[in-house]
Order: sequence, then C-alpha cells, then structure tokens
Amino acid sequence: MKSKKAVLLIVAIGALSTISAGGYVYAQQDPFFGGPPGGGPPPGFDEDEGDTGPLPDPKVTIEDKNGIRTITSNGIPNHVTGQFPGPGNPNRISAQNYKFRMPDKPVMGAITSFGHDDFGVAVNGIPFDPGTNEFWNGNRTWNYEALSGNVDLGTDSSNAHVQPGGAYHYHGLPVKLIEKVAKKDQMVLIGYGSDGFPIYATYGYAAANNDKSGLKKLRSSYRLKEGTRPAGNTGPGGAYDGTFTADWEYVKGAGDLDECNGRTGITPEYPQGTYYYVLTDEFPFIPRYHHAKADSSFAKGPPGGRGGPGMGGGPGFGGPGMGGPGFGGPDGMDGPPPGGPGFDGPPPPGGPGFGPPPPF
Repeated sequence: MKSKKAVLLIVAIGALSTISAGGYVYAQQDPFFGGPPGGGPPPGFDEDEGDTGPLPDPKVTIEDKNGIRTITSNGIPNHVTGQFPGPGNPNRISAQNYKFRMPDKPVMGAITSFGHDDFGVAVNGIPFDPGTNEFWNGNRTWNYEALSGNVDLGTDSSNAHVQPGGAYHYHGLPVKLIEKVAKKDQMVLIGYGSDGFPIYATYGYAAANNDKSGLKKLRSSYRLKEGTRPAGNTGPGGAYDGTFTADWEYVKGAGDLDECNGRTGITPEYPQGTYYYVLTDEFPFIPRYHHAKADSSFAKGPPGGRGGPGMGGGPGFGGPGMGGPGFGGPDGMDGPPPGGPGFDGPPPPGGPGFGPPPPF
C-alpha cells in the first residue's frame, strides 16, 4: 500500500511536472567548447530567456509500493535550460523512457563506486550523472572533471548538458530545479540515490540530529592533493588544481560529510533519522560513491549509454590534438563536440570508435 508521505510527494511532483511554457523551454547561451574564456553572450542576448525551442511537456511520477520506490519520467526538465544544441554541446534535448527503481527503506552497506552509471535521479525525473568520458591522453586514471572550470563541456546554469541520445542530465547542483522547489537556504529533498537513500541540496541542520539547531551549508570533506601530478607517460604533470577527478582526495573530518558526501541525521521528511546524500557546490558536487547496493535500473547498459549500442570506443577522440592531448574513451558517457579547438576530430565512421563520438 502506498504511504501517505509517498502520495503527498507524488502530488507535489505532479504539480512540478506540469510547469512548462506551452511546451517550450527557454534557453541561455553557453560558451563554445574549447574556446577562449569569458566574452559573455552576444549583444542583445537575454540569458534569462534566450532562444526558445519546442519540447514535449515534462512528465514524472513517483510511486512507493511494496517496499519499492519507482520514478518514471520522460526526461524533459521542468525548468529553463541552456541552449541545446548550441555552442559547447551539439545535442538536442529529447524525450526519454526512464523507469528507475530503488528500495524505499534502504539499508546501509559497504561503500561502493557506481562507475559510469547514474548516481541517482532528481524529483523531476532527470538523472544525476557526475562522470565524464574525457581522459588525458586516453588514460582512465586522469578523468577530466566537468565542473572544474578548466574544460568546457557546454553545461548550463543548472550544471547540466545533453548526450547524443537527447538525455539531459545533471553534473552538479540543479540550480533551476532548486529554485522551483525550495525557498532560499532551505533543506530540500531534491532526489534519490540509486540505492534508495534520499538526496538533499546543500543545506542541513547544524547539528545533524537537532532540527532546532538552524540550517547551514554542509561542506564536503574532499580536498585538493598537495604537490604535483606525475608527468611523462603516466600523467599530465602540473599542480593538483581540480582539473581531474584524481586531483582530489577524501580527508576524514575536513568537512561535514563522509566519503559518499552524506551523513546520518534527521530531515524534514525523515524526522526519525536516515542516512542521506548531499549535493554540494564544491567537489564532488554529486557523490561519487554509494553507501548501499545500487539498483540495476540506473545502469546504462553496454558502452554508449542506456539501452543502446556502444558509441565512441577505440581511441575515442585520438591522441595529441591541436591544443594538446586529445580526450576520449570507450564508455559512451560525455565527450567534446567533434573538431572542437584543441582536440582532434572523431575517427571516421566505421573505423575505430564504432561510429559516432561518445555521448556528453
């Protein structure tokens, strides 16, 4: 039987899912991938509205039944987005067929990595997908960070962009969604991990188990490593500055959150307490580990993305390009637009890489 809390949540999300401007989503300009920083939008461009393009109405339902929470959505965001396709991302948002499942009462277990699968899903049915498919010189140890500020993958003001299959997904705080569902500086339930634990955005109680202690911005316990990266054939060299995921390390007690960017405490929705994840405005942005087993409905399947044949593959975007080592990798996660400045173009169709460039 569906719980009362679940019914209320479904009603709330159902209301959110109808928020669209006559089937249109407004767009804003983003800088060109690989281009020079700064510059801003072209004259007369309104970043709050920008261009418009037709999209289906967003649809999402959340159902708790027989111990399983099911989130079904068409993957259409219920808020303004960046310009897609546009500079930095050549892909257009299109409807998906998502059906995510997770336990509604998860039990904590071993800490595990979710690899390149989705970490979780927002209450509007959009996946949280922090990883990228860009690597220094094809070396998977050195995975570029989407929100480092040093590599532009065309993310919009909600830290999201689009895969070649049309899947809009978040790499960090879903800013425009948060603006819709929360008041300023509010502890807000923003989604669920693929293991079932709830996800909150930025704020939590100052004392984890005291709702009278006031709210504070919760801090990650990850810090930049000291020293310099290995150079030569094993690494890109240079200082650890956040360009790569491997530039960061977990330092227990350095912040408010654990290695999974979560903690145990009470929340408005869980007054008896629960383990919960937190999206932060600093690395890791979206957690990189789970504290319980992830449900297989969040798996992307074979390389190339959920439910489709592998894309990318082989050498990806090649070796050293016009501006330095090329990106790429076989996963089919994220990838730069073909031929962008500083990068080699994709391999020819039918050759290494098995067709189109890897998804963003």
